Amino acid sequence: MRVIAPDMRGFGESDKPEGAEEYGILRSVADMVAILDGLGVDRARVVGHDWGAAVAWVMAAAAPDRVEQLVAMSVGNPNTWASRTSAAREKAWYMLLFQFTGVAEELLRREDWKLFQEWTAGSGDQARYLADLSRPGALTAGLNWYRANVAPELELGPRLELPPIAVPTLGMWSTGDKFLTEDMMRRSAEHVTGPWRYARVEGASHWMQLDAPQRVNELLLEFLT
Repeated sequence: MRVIAPDMRGFGESDKPEGAEEYGILRSVADMVAILDGLGVDRARVVGHDWGAAVAWVMAAAAPDRVEQLVAMSVGNPNTWASRTSAAREKAWYMLLFQFTGVAEELLRREDWKLFQEWTAGSGDQARYLADLSRPGALTAGLNWYRANVAPELELGPRLELPPIAVPTLGMWSTGDKFLTEDMMRRSAEHVTGPWRYARVEGASHWMQLDAPQRVNELLLEFLT
């Protein structure tokens, strides 16, 4: 099995274009398709986590001929966003803060990244995240994902409605996720016409692949092979 693991726009070694509009989901889907084209890959089994999962959902809907199977971790189908519960909105409080350009950057960096570390509750790979986000332009690039795709005005205007996902799909959510609710992943089944499977990873934080790697890898290998 060949694995391709690209850095998303603004993260890792990928470019960090200026302007929030550069981080719209469809632009990143185009990036993924271009990578497949460049490597001569016709169809891929696509696995994504968090924003990567959002991109994976849209890729499976917009370019279904390029996706053989889909694995979405933590983030449910974007069509479920319109009917979020109050609990989901409470967990997503930080998305509003991130809309304030300059203010969000200052608050997150203040006192040696105190707010960032409290918000993430020490989960994930903190040292690596902070080292990456401390590079010039990196924090704003990361926040631009929220500014381009979940800005408050998008609640009032036309929404990107995805067609049903026809490929075999695995949705994964972890019980210790502080940012996303289980019901959005479960309700994703309503937007999948292909074979659907849901897996609940017990005792792991939002970064389930770090907290429960053996369980996550078991699920991936079982589904993808």
